[in-house]
Amino acid sequence: MEKILKEHSYPEAEKFIQEVFWRSYFKGWLEQRPEVWRRYVNNLDTHIQRLEQDENLSKPYFEAITGQTGIECFDHWSSELLCTGYLHNHARMWFASIWIFTLKLPWELGADFFFRHLLDGDAASNTCSWRWVAGLHTQGKTYLATADNISKFTRHRFNPVGQLATVAEPLQEPPLPQPSILSTPDQTITGKRIGLLITEEDCSPESLNLPDNIVSLFGTTSLAHRSSLTTGCNVTTFITNTIVNATHESASALSCKTHTSILKDWSAAIRDWVNSNQLDCIVTAYTPTGPTNDALDKLRTFLEIPLLEISREYDQLVWPHTNAGYFKLRKKIPELIAALNIT
Repeated sequence: MEKILKEHSYPEAEKFIQEVFWRSYFKGWLEQRPEVWRRYVNNLDTHIQRLEQDENLSKPYFEAITGQTGIECFDHWSSELLCTGYLHNHARMWFASIWIFTLKLPWELGADFFFRHLLDGDAASNTCSWRWVAGLHTQGKTYLATADNISKFTRHRFNPVGQLATVAEPLQEPPLPQPSILSTPDQTITGKRIGLLITEEDCSPESLNLPDNIVSLFGTTSLAHRSSLTTGCNVTTFITNTIVNATHESASALSCKTHTSILKDWSAAIRDWVNSNQLDCIVTAYTPTGPTNDALDKLRTFLEIPLLEISREYDQLVWPHTNAGYFKLRKKIPELIAALNIT
């Protein structure tokens, strides 16, 4: 945002800034409701197992992800996502609505399909957006894709008259626990030899408040923790290259040696990294609820040294305003930008 506001006035950049805060809203909202993520992961695993046993689910599912439903617009978007790793926001909403209400497929499988193939896939934004379409995020409020709307905003390229659901009954789920209280993790860094772990959640760790005694860096992805199904080639290549570049750039900025490893199993590689560099402590950027956080939780079970997460001022300022709807946060945007000294 700082770079954007150096080039444009706030009114000119307002829409872009709002989209940045939308992403932050979903991250903060999910951070206070980790049960939503746990349910998604558990339900997804159940549905994936069903794909192997239930043809009534597997057949329409594979038709949907391979663009063979007979709904021209939906099939086009499915192919576009696989080829490019991107869909326009309108297309994402239409796709999710058709998936849930017309094809009657589990929303978790659709969210997983997006998460494995969107280059900008984010655990919080993706999960909460699919829940919003389904009527779970804002309870009872669903999003229904209509032929008229699709025709209008695709300039009449698609017009699926008579092919789409005409009602969107909200999905149901057991009540969620009360939102958890946000807290700042312990960031007391001790030890003479510190290792910096770079993950896909934050690829600019050199801008964190880091100690001076970082002796080595380790960059890795959490792609394998997104799903038991295969992540798309576009996403795998994009994330891998991003981690490699981020690790080298951070190493240059911090003047220390690098160790980049893109592995499914972090445990053995990180154990070797810790031992070979005689590390006393590992630091990393704070990882909110999602697959990277899940991977770090597993990592802590075998580490014999502390792994500390350093949070950013931006998250500490924004997330307390994400406990309800987005518009509560939107009203605070000018105030938050001022608090961050962005002019």
